[in-house]
Amino acid sequence: MPDIRIQTNQKAGDAAALLKRLSAAGAAAIGKPESYVQTALEDGRIMTFGGSDAPTAFIECKSIGLTESQTAGISAALCAFCGDELGISEDRVYIEFAGAVGKMWGWRGGTF
Repeated sequence: MPDIRIQTNQKAGDAAALLKRLSAAGAAAIGKPESYVQTALEDGRIMTFGGSDAPTAFIECKSIGLTESQTAGISAALCAFCGDELGISEDRVYIEFAGAVGKMWGWRGGTF
């Protein structure tokens, strides 16, 4: 049920491998089984942050039951991931968090 999407102006070498590492890191940070985690990457986008086209990223992190008390830890983990994997400084990453109610998240022809 967690969905983590990265948009960046950086180019990922092996995008499939990067997404698998993001899946594991996201599951650990959010505290959900990796078997439910979905990841997506839009790399090589034309983006700026603060008027500069230096490496930057925008991340969307959505999950059922996500609470405000979890966001600081998840932010630290995702910023570290972007630094390690994409060479993006943590001060050039924005993250949008969204918690969802199970009945508003569809899966297998039903909802959670």
